[in-house]
Amino acid sequence: MSKSIPKTGSQKNVRIGSRNHTRKIPKGIIHVQASFNNTIVTITDVRGRVISWSSAGTCGFKGTRRGTPFAAQTAAGNAIRTVSDQGIQRAEIMIKGPGLGRDAALRAIRRSGILLNFIRDVTPMPHNGCRSPKKRRV
Repeated sequence: MSKSIPKTGSQKNVRIGSRNHTRKIPKGIIHVQASFNNTIVTITDVRGRVISWSSAGTCGFKGTRRGTPFAAQTAAGNAIRTVSDQGIQRAEIMIKGPGLGRDAALRAIRRSGILLNFIRDVTPMPHNGCRSPKKRRV
């Protein structure tokens, strides 16, 4: 049997863009998603392309410790540390969710030295949409 020759245009052979190329980004958007179980911090440019992200789970916290304020603070510091060398100076913050990590992540972002344009709460609120699940009886 003859060996199959890979196509030159296949996804395995061609690299789309270079990942080690660092862009200079003067302004960005920081998205903080704080649930009860985890906190995810994503930093994007103005167009919405992801530059860096971190979560409490990727910082090494397991189980119920992912939902703590200290885990959120660590995740926010970790995401900002990777972006600071790309020259980000101004940022907008979008906070979503009811979790404990909201304020801790915001405090860590403020301490990093990035100038904040505005802080917006984008938590989805239903206008009497779907019926909520029944209350837990313990």
